[in-house]
Amino acid sequence: MPSPHENTPASALPPVRDREDIDPRGKTRDRSWPPAPEPLPYPVIDNHCHLDFADGDTQLSVQDHVDRAAAAGIDAQITIGSDLEAVRWTASLLAAPDCPSSLRGGVAVHPNEAALHARGHDHDGRGIVGLDAAIAEVSELLRGPGMVVVGETGLDWFRTSRKDEQAREAQISSFRAHIALAKELDLPLQIHDRDAHRDVLEILEADGAPERTVFHCFSGDAEFARRCADRGWYLSFAGTVTFKNATDLRAALAEVGLGQVMVETDAPFLTPVPYRGRPNSSYLIPLTMATIAETTGASLEEACRAVRATTQDVYGWPEAAAA
Repeated sequence: MPSPHENTPASALPPVRDREDIDPRGKTRDRSWPPAPEPLPYPVIDNHCHLDFADGDTQLSVQDHVDRAAAAGIDAQITIGSDLEAVRWTASLLAAPDCPSSLRGGVAVHPNEAALHARGHDHDGRGIVGLDAAIAEVSELLRGPGMVVVGETGLDWFRTSRKDEQAREAQISSFRAHIALAKELDLPLQIHDRDAHRDVLEILEADGAPERTVFHCFSGDAEFARRCADRGWYLSFAGTVTFKNATDLRAALAEVGLGQVMVETDAPFLTPVPYRGRPNSSYLIPLTMATIAETTGASLEEACRAVRATTQDVYGWPEAAAA
């Protein structure tokens, strides 16, 4: 299926939606953009953000996000589309002739979206395509320019009840289809795992995990982190690792060290401390990297070099940063 914005310049693509569409705090939160932190001593890659979302009291363009990130020492970003509208937007962005060269992308049917496609309608009762058709479109668009990862896919027993048999089976079926797709296309797989550690692990072991499997916004404890690392999988940490109550998450990071660790924003969500709840963008990664360095006992530059090397190995892009 061709993208609806196939010939639209990247600079003209409006965001798909506003963060407030799904953020229950809405207008009660502080929507001002946090100040830029000190830039990193060595560049890293934001391996998971959502540029299709708008947020903030001033709307930033894709180029604004890229420019702010570069000034902070984030020299590349992977933007993720996780529902069909965002999937098409991501494909259009990457295919645009003026798409920033520092951007790549990934697309998938998010597990909560899988449950909706299985029912054939969205939360508002509007008809949508079935799950097989949605996955088929994802498969087609993953073969387009700039796509470097299948994701985010997985299981979510927080927003979609595990006791809902239709929803549960839809998520599992979708997850397995995306695992197969990652192996078919020889692409990394980014996993969304929310309150579903045991089931995610069982499916990956039963179906055979792709060679490069990434737990996006890792949320497990030290024991689960070790089980993932021992299987050769990668853990990507977001701003949640900076939260005051995230002691288990920092213990997980300390357990595995830097060898299989990456960094992300999940922007515009999960803004790191001290700006939790405000708009998030890749330029705020230095705050998360500071916690990663402190937790692992590395200097900030050592942590940046290790995280960037791992990210580049997983995605095969971009070129190595200058020494």
